[in-house]
Amino acid sequence: MCGITGYYALADNAKNNLIKVRQSTEKMYLRGPDQGDIYTHNNVALGHRRLSIIDTSTGAVQPMTDAGGRYIIVFNGEIFNYKELSAKYLSKVWEKNGGPKTTSDTEVLLYLLIEYGKDCLEWLSGFFALSFYDTETGTMLLARDRYGKKPLNYYSTDEEFAFASEMKSLLEWGIPKKLNYSVLHQYLQLNYIPQPQSMIAGVAKVKPAHYILLDSTGVKEYKPYYEISIERSHYKDYSYEQAQAELVKRMDASVQERMIADVPLGAFLSGGIDSSVIVALASKYTKDLNTFSVGYKDNAFFDETKYAKLVAEKYKTNHTVFSLTNNDFLEHVYSVLDYMDEPFADSSAIPEYILCHHTRKHVTVALSGDGGDEVFAGYNKHAAEWKMRQSSLVNNLVKAGLPIWSMLPRGRNNKITNLFRQLHRFAEGGKLSAKDRYWRWASFNTVAKTDSLLSTNSLQKVDYAMMERERQEILKHLTEKDFNELLLTDMNLVLTGDMLVKVDLMSMANSLEVRSPFLDYKVVDFAFSLPEQYKIDSSMKKRIVQDAFRNMLPEEIYNRPKHGFEIPLLDWFKNELWGLINDDLLKESFVEEQGIFNVGEVEQLKKKLHSNSPEDSHATIWALIVFQYWWKKYFVD
Repeated sequence: MCGITGYYALADNAKNNLIKVRQSTEKMYLRGPDQGDIYTHNNVALGHRRLSIIDTSTGAVQPMTDAGGRYIIVFNGEIFNYKELSAKYLSKVWEKNGGPKTTSDTEVLLYLLIEYGKDCLEWLSGFFALSFYDTETGTMLLARDRYGKKPLNYYSTDEEFAFASEMKSLLEWGIPKKLNYSVLHQYLQLNYIPQPQSMIAGVAKVKPAHYILLDSTGVKEYKPYYEISIERSHYKDYSYEQAQAELVKRMDASVQERMIADVPLGAFLSGGIDSSVIVALASKYTKDLNTFSVGYKDNAFFDETKYAKLVAEKYKTNHTVFSLTNNDFLEHVYSVLDYMDEPFADSSAIPEYILCHHTRKHVTVALSGDGGDEVFAGYNKHAAEWKMRQSSLVNNLVKAGLPIWSMLPRGRNNKITNLFRQLHRFAEGGKLSAKDRYWRWASFNTVAKTDSLLSTNSLQKVDYAMMERERQEILKHLTEKDFNELLLTDMNLVLTGDMLVKVDLMSMANSLEVRSPFLDYKVVDFAFSLPEQYKIDSSMKKRIVQDAFRNMLPEEIYNRPKHGFEIPLLDWFKNELWGLINDDLLKESFVEEQGIFNVGEVEQLKKKLHSNSPEDSHATIWALIVFQYWWKKYFVD
């Protein structure tokens, strides 16, 4: 796990920028605190920060060149099947060169790219962002893993091409800082930025499962090397019982593959099904597995550590619970805000940061259950959509009750107001098409509500046609014919734009590598060859995962409400963080002087926090706070 950066001067007047490679590299120190180095050649500069995981020797440092010095690679990630690929494809290379010089996956990847070029990308099992440069031809290949677990930002003009793992590193190349108002609009709808967009105009992310090929004349190719597809022709290949056995087999192989490390390794254990599955399987391959949970001292309703302890006791793991008060969470808010170099307003980033912060004191690598919900239908919104597609008297009554739900107090601060919120959201969705309903349920704010948050000047800079094109691209697979279409849409929107961004940001802020066995491509491909009823029905979300591993897990972790990482934002905003809101980031005079937001609407939103029907006002306030904190850091001298 590392950080990479690079620059290709496509015009003579851009070559002066090559000297910025070291400062760009050092901006990513937390991604790779163990070692950093740079490389320059003619009009190309590359930088790398290393977090040593596999082969921690100095021989495996990057940038890494081949024996002849023609080829060079900077690489962020892990290739778990590198030994198999080495034996299958590189035996003649090793014979010629006297064997590999290291035991690293980087050297294997370097020579695979030398021998097979971009064709080898589809063989890789793991996660990565890479740049591979040929000094003789001047060609450079950039590529990103299948699901976008590792970030890769880039900026391209006729004069220059720059890339980096992090925005703060990319900006060191002298990229102009200009706000993308259309992306700001999308961000205020979703509370995160849908990929491949960026809040900085002209900057984008390399799309997951894509490569870019360029030379001294600029970008030559930008294409996918893999695509998730719904394999309906295979829906009858497995009975439900056979599919369960196959899932256990593939998950077991995925976990075993991800146990490779030359540094201490552990696993997150939340008490939910996904992390419990990972721990059950990982315990087969190591004694005294280190497991870690975050507990909530001040909120028993959201504390799941008792379930995590049941799994830890069953598998005799070396279990650590970080039992924290609300003040403990509050203390880390500024650490989270400081690390973000683009606005990201999923508030569960705060407990994710804390979990990574404490876990890093014990291990360098952690396994997690990320991806299980998107791949196998584990979210409450999936249950709601399933119910929406069934014809029932209850559904019709809830939909017909929309005028009533609209009048009742709605919020997340207690069970009653949360129930009214959910009923209102369900009834509202019933009046929409499948695509519009998905987008509404994925969003915190409608387009109209978002319009009201922005100033007149800002709205004039929003490209609504571009936003609609992007929205339709994200929703292109979605009809009401097959629930797998919705899960595929989740993979392309929620997983890449929210969940994986959160885990990467918060783990890298603490120099911790997180591995996700549910996102092995052999598991994902298998999941999308299964009919929808294997994943969800009227009584169960994530059905096949729950049933396949039932004999491995304590019965107590089944049949209970699903909780995510929850924090008391609403209470904080009305108390401890009210000064940050009212006297600083959303101070009326500051917002007016800034000119980005509608002052009156922001003031109304602040008042709504203190009403008996706050709805999701706290989530939108958090999105505004995150943006304002970022904007002051990057745009105010």
